[in-house]
Amino acid sequence: MRRFRFGAVVREAGSGKAWAEKARRLEGAGFDVLLVPDHLVGPRFAPIAALTAAACVTARLRVGTLVFANDFRHPAVLAKECATLDLLSEGRLEVGIGTGWMAGDYAGAGMALDPPGVRVARLREAVAVLKGLWGEGAFSFAGEHYTIDALDQRPKPLTRPHPPLALGGGGPRVLRLAAEQADVVNIGMRVRGDGGGPDARDGGLEAFLTKLATVRTAAAGRYDRLELGTSVMQVGERKAEESWSAADSSSLEETPQVLLGTRHDIADKLRYWRDEHDISYFVVHHERDLPAFTPVVEELAA
Repeated sequence: MRRFRFGAVVREAGSGKAWAEKARRLEGAGFDVLLVPDHLVGPRFAPIAALTAAACVTARLRVGTLVFANDFRHPAVLAKECATLDLLSEGRLEVGIGTGWMAGDYAGAGMALDPPGVRVARLREAVAVLKGLWGEGAFSFAGEHYTIDALDQRPKPLTRPHPPLALGGGGPRVLRLAAEQADVVNIGMRVRGDGGGPDARDGGLEAFLTKLATVRTAAAGRYDRLELGTSVMQVGERKAEESWSAADSSSLEETPQVLLGTRHDIADKLRYWRDEHDISYFVVHHERDLPAFTPVVEELAA
C-alpha cells in the first residue's frame, strides 16, 4: 500500500522570522513537504532563496517547487542551484519543473510565450540536461534547444542518482513526459495555450480519470515506481477563488482536488483515491485551507 504524503504550497511571509515560523509549523503538524511556486508576478517568493531558508530552520521537512518554470532558467543554471540546495538541505530537495505557462509572467518580462508543443519539447530536453549534469563526470548534450559541452558541475546533489523529480499538468504531452521521466506525477488541469489560465473544458471526474489512464499507459513498466499526486484547491467548505490566483476549482467537485465535508469525510475520500487510484501525495494549494486540512494530516500520517 502506498504511503500518504502531504505537502503545502506556501508563497510568502512578512519577514524571515515569519517565514521560518511557517516552515516549522508545517513540520510540526506532520506535513512532509513545503512547496513554493515559480512566477514573476503576484505575491510569491522566489523559490531558491525561500527553500534554502525553510530548509535551514527545519530538520525533517522536505522542500520543493510546484513548479520551476523551465523558460525562466537555463537547465545548466537550475542544475547547479538545485545540486547546491540538495546538499545544503541534507538531501531534502524535491525538484518540480514545468514548461512555464502564465501569460502575465511572459508579458511582464518581455519574453515570448511559445506554443505549448515548443515549450513541452524544450522541457523534455531540460529534463535530460538536469539528469545528465547531476550524474557523475562531464556531460554533453546536443538538442534543438540546449547544447552542453563536456560540462562537469560541482557539487553533485547529495541525493543519488538525483533529487526526486516532479512533473505534472493536465495535457497529454506533459503527462506522458512525466510518466516516462519523473519520480512524482502531479495531476492537474490543462492550461490554455495562450497562458490565460486553466482550460474550463478540462474539469470533472471523467477528465481526471482519463489523465490517470494516460499516465499508466505511458509509464508502462515503471508505473509502480511512480508517486501520483494532485493539488487540493478546496478543503472543508467551498470558498471563493482568490483574486490573485489563476486556480479554478468550479468544475472539480468529484475529483480529489476538491475535498469538502468533515475531517473524517476528507480522510475517507483520500483513502479511496489512494486505494482505488494510487494517488497518495496531496498538496494543499491555499494556505487558508491549512487549518481544515491539518487534522486530516494528523489522522492519516500515522
